Amino acid sequence: MPTEPYAPVLPPPQVSMGLLGWLRVHLFNTWYNTLLTLGLVGGLALVLPPLWHWIFAMAHWQVVTVNLRLFLVGLYPSDQVWRPGVLLILLAWLCGGSTARNQGMMRHVSTPLCIGFVLLAGLLRGPARGIVGGAALALLVGYGLRWRWPHTRRLWQVGWLLSVPMVLIVLGGMEGTGLLPVATTQWGGLMLTLLLAAVGIVASFPLGLVLALGRQSTLPVIRWCAIAYIELVRGVPLVSVLMMFALLLPLFLPASWGRPNTLIRLLVGMTLFTAAYIAENVRGGLQAIPPGQYEAATALGLTWVQAMRYIILPQALRAVIPALVGQCISLFKDTSLATIIGSLELLGIAKTVLEQAQWKSITGGVVFEVFSFTAVVYVVFTYSMSRLSRRLEHTLGVGTR
Repeated sequence: MPTEPYAPVLPPPQVSMGLLGWLRVHLFNTWYNTLLTLGLVGGLALVLPPLWHWIFAMAHWQVVTVNLRLFLVGLYPSDQVWRPGVLLILLAWLCGGSTARNQGMMRHVSTPLCIGFVLLAGLLRGPARGIVGGAALALLVGYGLRWRWPHTRRLWQVGWLLSVPMVLIVLGGMEGTGLLPVATTQWGGLMLTLLLAAVGIVASFPLGLVLALGRQSTLPVIRWCAIAYIELVRGVPLVSVLMMFALLLPLFLPASWGRPNTLIRLLVGMTLFTAAYIAENVRGGLQAIPPGQYEAATALGLTWVQAMRYIILPQALRAVIPALVGQCISLFKDTSLATIIGSLELLGIAKTVLEQAQWKSITGGVVFEVFSFTAVVYVVFTYSMSRLSRRLEHTLGVGTR
């Protein structure tokens, strides 16, 4: 008998829905949803007009524009501001080169970052506009170079590794480089916030990974040491850890060691604190791996290191991406605690601006303007990290089979 060909597989039917249909389905489908929608619309109608009037007619945004350099780099010497600018251009170039050949997820970083640089350049004046515009151009140049020569991945990785000491050398200065030394007490603003967050995130991840593997170890000494460290650190607030490293740590060190730099103590405290939370996140991912994966790795003759590197850890880290990014966002916001021990990061600079005499004479002050600006900065960076996390989850297929 002749066989009939299989019928072609048709795509699902397209369901078209106009604006009224969308409103009926999502906002007015039940009586209580209708009440909630009407109540929300009424609340917005009461709040938005006075808020709009305050933003565009009453707010004194001059406090932000006049002190924009303070918000960005703190008390960094004005004649040396070109150094953070050069580093911004360098990092933008590396970011452009790193995103050019990564399919899907990382390509969505370059476009909004470049648009942000262009918009910020439009708001700035003088040399700052040239620096931010140069960063946008450097990002596009790095993107184009990596796209033109795709087999240079190792060079870009080396560039990122060298960028860490280069940032510290250029910002602080070092003998033999021809750069004037700038004390870390003069570093501040958004520059210090990003430095604390970036170093804390990068340095705490490998330590947290080691602690998570140590807690899963079958050797009692390693396991109990990891458990003791994790539970001890997670049992105290971050502010107490920072105070201990900033004030008490020098008392326990030998006099021959000198007094460690305050910034170094901050970075070490944040790194050790965040590593304990990352360890618990990674441990959750390790426990989610079925025992059959470990048995399969053993059956293939893989060593423990090979099994962890090629089979276990890729699956475990993939499963805990939301938790890891949430911890990174938390650390970024917790950098504001550095102001307690005298480091003028973004929030510390905001408090300093409020103490300026020229703004105290304004009726009502400028508290709302200053803290609204700092809140917007925090929201932009945290939302960007959250958006990048969701894109990474989509690219790696988290939650799908």
